[in-house]
Amino acid sequence: MNQVLKKFHEKNPHETQFINTTQEFVDSIEAYLDEATLKMILQAERIITFRVPWVDDQNNLQVNTGYRVQHSSALGPYKGGLRFHDSVDLDVLKFLAFEQTFKNALTNLPLGGAKGGSDFHPRGKSNQEIMRFCQSFMNELYKYIGNTTDIPAGDIGVGNREIGYMYGQYKRLTGSYEGVFTGKDLLIGGAKGRMQATGFGLIYITNALLEKRKLDIKNKKVIISGAGKVGLYAALKATELGAKVIAMNDFSGGTVVDESGLNIEAMIDIKQNQGGSLKDYAVKFNVPLYETEYIWNVPCDIALPCATQNELDETQLEILIKNGCQVIAEGANKPLTNEAVKRVLNSKIDYLPGKAANAGGVATSGIEMMQNAQMDVFEFDYVDKRLKIIMENIFESIHQKSIDVNQPFNYVVGANLLAYERVRDAIKLQGAV
Repeated sequence: MNQVLKKFHEKNPHETQFINTTQEFVDSIEAYLDEATLKMILQAERIITFRVPWVDDQNNLQVNTGYRVQHSSALGPYKGGLRFHDSVDLDVLKFLAFEQTFKNALTNLPLGGAKGGSDFHPRGKSNQEIMRFCQSFMNELYKYIGNTTDIPAGDIGVGNREIGYMYGQYKRLTGSYEGVFTGKDLLIGGAKGRMQATGFGLIYITNALLEKRKLDIKNKKVIISGAGKVGLYAALKATELGAKVIAMNDFSGGTVVDESGLNIEAMIDIKQNQGGSLKDYAVKFNVPLYETEYIWNVPCDIALPCATQNELDETQLEILIKNGCQVIAEGANKPLTNEAVKRVLNSKIDYLPGKAANAGGVATSGIEMMQNAQMDVFEFDYVDKRLKIIMENIFESIHQKSIDVNQPFNYVVGANLLAYERVRDAIKLQGAV
């Protein structure tokens, strides 16, 4: 299988992110792969690349590149976010789309995998510039999406505002008011609880692991990297369940540490309502502020990397091991480097990979799709209960799979193998191989 993978990688040797994620996937379950299916899942079903021209507020023409990687529709319509950031390129999106396919498979919902976006960065742009960009982006993408074809959502740089602008343009172009996006504002068909879903889901699955180990989340010391929606709402749910979130970071404000427990509701207010940073929190509450990467030096029971890919390397992991960390659960997409993953699997730390641990967002997107299809409005408690059940079911499924292959508590193998088997079987049932 590694020979098949090597030959495929030789075609695009510069795509390091995609190479790393597919290598990790194959290495973890090579004994269970078949060559025909591997060749199918390495190749995206369709990759769309397009020009996005727009006019800035100085009346100058700007041109960005738009992408949509529709990786697999074996289990259902393509599903995955759109990312607007200057780091976006085809390598990043192929890696994310590959991960998304298997993450979605773990939810057991009828969803395929995709990812898309642009090298446009909303930061520093006016609302009018963002609107013009989003409308131009949708002028091309609308041809390839639909509520039974491809349902995008938000990701880094794409929130309710951007989704609203794109959804409005889609509606104007097609004359159809349909649930083609998830993560929408509540007024235009969004689901209550979608904002909290990835963070809440991360804690639900982490708590399921702790219970399997006969441990209690109460009074556990938690550190969280990333103070966006995922990190903030993971912190909120962890606090609600009795854990103590003692450190968080973001890339603009550094790391705040408070051994007595951070005030998460105040932090959410500063970050989301006031547009502030962790630096503002540190000033208000008179707590120490360190460099962003300092967070991995804070002794903890549970570490939740929720910022971005490859943020936690082997050296930083060694510090967590030395300081007695018990659990690492990924709120971001592959925040541990491949070397860090290999090391954590040979340590006493229980590790939940992102394709399982951060599946709460897409799970709730699936619930939003159900809501839209029924022309209904689901209450927050209903959505949250469904989310909790889905995350607990994911945990039980990957735990059982790890036992089935005599590698109990190896959730990399459990998650990768279970997701692979579901995609493989769906492909074969449809006569593709």
